[in-house]
Amino acid sequence: MQRLAVINVVGLSKDHLGKHTPNITSLANRNSVQLLDPPLPAVTSTVQTTLLTGLQPKDHGIVANGWHERETNSTHFWRQSNTLAKGEMIWDTAKKLDPDFTCANMFWWFNMYSSVDFAVTPRPIYCADGRKIPDIWTNPTSLRTELQKTLGQFPLFHFWGPMANITSSTWIADASILVEEKLSPTLMFVYLPHLDYSLQKVGPNHSSITKQLWLIDREVGKLIDHFNKQNMQVCVMSEYGIDEVNGTLALNKILRDAGFLAIRKELGREYLDAGQSSAFAVPDHQIAHVYVKNKTQTAEVVSLLSKVEGVEQVIQGNERGDLAHERCGEIVVIAKQNYWFVHDWWNDESSAPDYQQTVDIHHKPGYDPREMFLAKGWRGSKPRIAFKLLAKKIGFRTLFNVIEMDSSVIRGSHGRTPAMGATSPIIIPPRTITNSDPIPATSFKELVLSWLELS
Repeated sequence: MQRLAVINVVGLSKDHLGKHTPNITSLANRNSVQLLDPPLPAVTSTVQTTLLTGLQPKDHGIVANGWHERETNSTHFWRQSNTLAKGEMIWDTAKKLDPDFTCANMFWWFNMYSSVDFAVTPRPIYCADGRKIPDIWTNPTSLRTELQKTLGQFPLFHFWGPMANITSSTWIADASILVEEKLSPTLMFVYLPHLDYSLQKVGPNHSSITKQLWLIDREVGKLIDHFNKQNMQVCVMSEYGIDEVNGTLALNKILRDAGFLAIRKELGREYLDAGQSSAFAVPDHQIAHVYVKNKTQTAEVVSLLSKVEGVEQVIQGNERGDLAHERCGEIVVIAKQNYWFVHDWWNDESSAPDYQQTVDIHHKPGYDPREMFLAKGWRGSKPRIAFKLLAKKIGFRTLFNVIEMDSSVIRGSHGRTPAMGATSPIIIPPRTITNSDPIPATSFKELVLSWLELS
C-alpha cells in the first residue's frame, strides 16, 4: 500500500501553469496534466461528493451547495453533516481492501460526523448575543485544541467574507502538515480555497491574479516538500475552473413580476415565503434550481425563464439527467458563460431582508459572493466597522451590515461544465497518465485507489 496526498487548489486551470506557479508546474512537468470533467453543477459540494463517492448527483444527492427542503419549506446552504451525502466514501472502500488504511480529511465538505479517521473542518461558535467566534470541528476532538494551540485560532474571517485571503489557506496547509506528522494517514485530502475567491472577486484575467498564483503556489510547494519527505505521493487538482462574468440574472424578480413568488413583509422588509410561492429559484453560481409547487404550471415557468436574456438552458424532468434527484428543482436553469445568478427578489435595497447586508451563508437562500466585498461609502467604511466591532465587544447586539449589495462587483463564476464551454479543472497525478482524454469526476475514486495500490 502506497501513501497519497490530494491537494485541492480550487479554481486552478491549465492556464495557471507557468512561471507564476513554479512548484505546481514542476510537479506537472515531472508527471502529466489531465483535464477533469466535473458533474453539473460544477460547484464545491457537488463535485467533491462525486470525487469521493464515484457517483453522480442523482445518486449521492448533493445537487448543489444548497437546496430547498420540500418537507420543511426551508432552504439550506453549506450544511456539513456527512449523512446528507449518500454512497460509499473512498475511505470506506479503501478500508475494506486494507483494514490498516487510514484517511485524513482537511476541510473538504461534508466532513462532519463522517466515517473518515481524522477530520478538520470550520465550525464557528454562534453565541446568543449575536457574536460569531472562529473555531473548528475535529475528529478526534483533541485535534481541535492541539491545532489551535500550535497555530492559533482558525482564521475564519480570512476563510470567507471581505477579509478572505491567503491566511486561511496557509493555516490549513500548516494544519495538514501537523496532522500528517502526528497521525501519518495513508490518504490525505487537503482543501486550499484562496485562488477560488480571488478569481471570483476580480475575474481570471485581472492582473492581480499573478500575485495570488504566487501566494497559493507557495503553500502548495510547502506541502509537496513535506509530503515528499514522508514518502507520500502527491496529486494536485482542482474541482472547477472560473470564467469571466459581467452580467447577473435575478430569476426571483422575474418570477415575482409574473405572480409566482410570494413575499412576506416584516418590519418594513421583504422576505421570500417559499412555502406560499408557486415557483421560486434557489441559485448557486451559474445554475439555479427552480421549485414549482403545482406541476401543471411547470411548462408556463419553463416558457417564462427560457425567454430571459442570459439564460442558456432551461431543463426539466428527464432532461435533468445525472442531476435528477428528489432534492433537485422541477426545473434547472443554466446561465450563459458570462452570467451568474443572484437570489434577489426585492426591487429596492431598503426592502431587502436584514441579513442581506451581512455575511450570513445560512440564511440566504442562494450563494452570495458579494459577501467578499465591503459596501461602498459610509456603510462599509473603516470608522463604521470599528464602531460596530466596539459595540459587539462591549456586549451590544448590532447588525454587522457592512456587505456590498451591488452584484456587478463579481467578475468570476462557475457551475457550468466544460462540455458547455466552461474552463476545465485539472488533475496533476502522482504518476504520468498517457491517455489525454478528460478524466470523469466519477472515475477519480478508482484512480486514487489505484495510486494507493489498493484496487
